Amino acid sequence: MSHDDLCFTSAVEIAAWVREKKVSPVEVTEAFLARIDKLNPTLNAYVTLTPALARAAAKRAEAAVMAGAALGPLHGVPFSVKDLIFTAGVRTTAGSLIYRDFVPDTDSLVVSRLKAAGGVMLGKTNTPEFGYKATTENLVFGATRNPWGLEKTPGGSSGGASAATAAGLAPLSVGTDGGGSIRIPASCTGIYGLKPTFGRVPSLPGFGGWHSLSHTGPMTRTVADAALMMDVIALPDERDRLSLPAPQQTFSQAIQSHPRKLRVGWTRDLGYAAVDPQVTSTVEKAVLAFREIGWDVEEAHPGFPDPMETFTTTVRAENYVVAGELLATHGNLLDPGMRTFVQVSAGITALDYLRANQQRAKLCTQLASFFEKYDLLVTPTLPVPPIAINTRLKEVAGRKVHILGWLIFTYPFNLTGNPAASVPCGWTAEGLPLGMQIIGRRFADAVVLQASAAFEQLQPWTQRRPR
Repeated sequence: MSHDDLCFTSAVEIAAWVREKKVSPVEVTEAFLARIDKLNPTLNAYVTLTPALARAAAKRAEAAVMAGAALGPLHGVPFSVKDLIFTAGVRTTAGSLIYRDFVPDTDSLVVSRLKAAGGVMLGKTNTPEFGYKATTENLVFGATRNPWGLEKTPGGSSGGASAATAAGLAPLSVGTDGGGSIRIPASCTGIYGLKPTFGRVPSLPGFGGWHSLSHTGPMTRTVADAALMMDVIALPDERDRLSLPAPQQTFSQAIQSHPRKLRVGWTRDLGYAAVDPQVTSTVEKAVLAFREIGWDVEEAHPGFPDPMETFTTTVRAENYVVAGELLATHGNLLDPGMRTFVQVSAGITALDYLRANQQRAKLCTQLASFFEKYDLLVTPTLPVPPIAINTRLKEVAGRKVHILGWLIFTYPFNLTGNPAASVPCGWTAEGLPLGMQIIGRRFADAVVLQASAAFEQLQPWTQRRPR
């Protein structure tokens, strides 16, 4: 097998081959490091590489294999980490000039768990400053490019992670999602991205902000890889009072079968979104594939109005706690867009925030009512194909859209905390990927993964590689 083929091998297979001594952790790590050296100067997916640490971890992993020691589920499998997530002894900038030299003294829980499971960290991936927008460029490292079209954005804010995963620079990547930041880049780059139920994956320690909105989750090329990653990271921790109890069954076991019959409600626009016709037609064809396995599929939407104002108020209030002080002390170093974001956030009052919480409660109730009839809600992930780097979506299908029009389908489910995934569901005439979003009831992460795995069997996507 060539190094390039190895780099497009699933994490599940790599872990199995390592256990069976068909491939060594050192060989795997060297293959990925070589591919990163070759492609990252073009893509700018990684912003901090850790080759010495990776090689040392791979050698320890190989020694454990040869000694017959007990091996973790990710033994010898490389992974990348978004640059918003703390990594002990490794620069963590949050895409900000203010933190360009910041080195945490501790790992976040998700990183420590991946390492304990035998994973080999390759480095940190690019993000916009503090993850405040849904494309990936910043003043420290510049823009990340989409492997499917170098002039296009890979989405954001986990755009470095999505580009790395799609281009074979990591089989597993850690992303975060406060308004779509796992699902949007997954859609843009033709990979799988899961935003688990809020609290399913503890996220501490970190920079703060996005207190009630941010979810940490897997970005992978296959659903099975995401399930395996979830088995490792989706466990409670006493330090995170919002973390959920462990599921009774592993996610890897759950996806070995899918429910005999599910009720799927799908919507082309949630009742209010502007959507490109080619996105609508692609998603409609994709969701109807579920009928092939006997599931009921019908067009329906939850009936809630666009919660944009509720989301905007919540985001601004929760981030001003952190960013307001930075504006006062280091305002000249902030990205101009981030500076404006924080300045506007200063006007949010406690009463505004409490009223937004009331609206969130109503939204959750309406969505819960929808799930009394349906098991899944399916939407497009994005209203349009991937857009050009350093551009803003201003119009869709002849309709002017708000700045949040780019993430119109994703942020409602950060407000509710429901599990939601983006699966690749088709391609434009130009060869750009399109994504379909699958949303489940709160706590039904396994069902979302099962449905994703069922769709992957119906319409496989991993055989396609970027040029």
